[in-house]
Amino acid sequence: MGAGHDHGHATSNASALSKALALTGTFLVVEVVAGVLTGSLALISDAAHMLTDTAGLAIALAAIKIGQRPADNRRTFGYRRFEILAAAFNAILLFAVAAYILYEAYHRFLSPPIIQAVPMLVVAFIGLLVNFAAMRLLADGKDSSLNVKGAYLEVWADMLGSLGVMAAAAIIWLTDWKWVDPMVAVAIGLWVLPRTWQLFSETLNVLLEGVPEGIDLDAVATRLKATSGASDVHDLHIWALSSNAPSLSAHMVISDGANAETTRSAAAKTLSDEFKITHVTIQTELVDCRLERDDHGLH
Repeated sequence: MGAGHDHGHATSNASALSKALALTGTFLVVEVVAGVLTGSLALISDAAHMLTDTAGLAIALAAIKIGQRPADNRRTFGYRRFEILAAAFNAILLFAVAAYILYEAYHRFLSPPIIQAVPMLVVAFIGLLVNFAAMRLLADGKDSSLNVKGAYLEVWADMLGSLGVMAAAAIIWLTDWKWVDPMVAVAIGLWVLPRTWQLFSETLNVLLEGVPEGIDLDAVATRLKATSGASDVHDLHIWALSSNAPSLSAHMVISDGANAETTRSAAAKTLSDEFKITHVTIQTELVDCRLERDDHGLH
């Protein structure tokens, strides 16, 4: 049941990513050409983000396809973690783009170029429509997959970037204040950075096998120790292969007279019902293995 549910999510996400990729990829060509012809850094900034969108969507789509491969003798957990690698790569791309925009803006403040405001405004408006459509396509999958979330954040940033470019174009058209263009470009870059850092932090936590977001390790330990037939729990580890696949392993000491399998089953049901953790390995022990290690001089 769980595997089928995951496969359904993956198929839905792949379809949404494919459509969003077609939209952004088509518009990317238009925006790059327009950015060069109008001389607008704000438009080029938006085009740069659109480039990362296109690359990010392509990587995210590939990650889903690769992640659906079954486990084999070399990768017994399968390929689901490729999704996290794709999300981390997307975050790094966004950092690189923001750095480029800040560098270019510095030079544009010193020597403002000629900017064609009206074409800039028209292209930015088209970009707004494209990004909004792509966001709608990705919205359903962003909460179940860090991979899709990374792509969604990039498109979201681009949509706000398009709004900023439109505002800059209108101001330049009405006032001829060319410095507004690099200022908007910098604002777009700085606005994206905190969200990029959040995405990178989440992916790094998964790669370091940290406790997944939303799961309280102490709360899990307390509930396991409260299982009927258990006297203690130790060597508790919770990690995730991907954004929606938490796993747990633990050693559970069984009370005198308690049935080990009944106790283990009760603990597994608690983990599934209360914490949505279904990939569980619980080693039951009649004697705490830590005491045995101490008796043998192992520390």
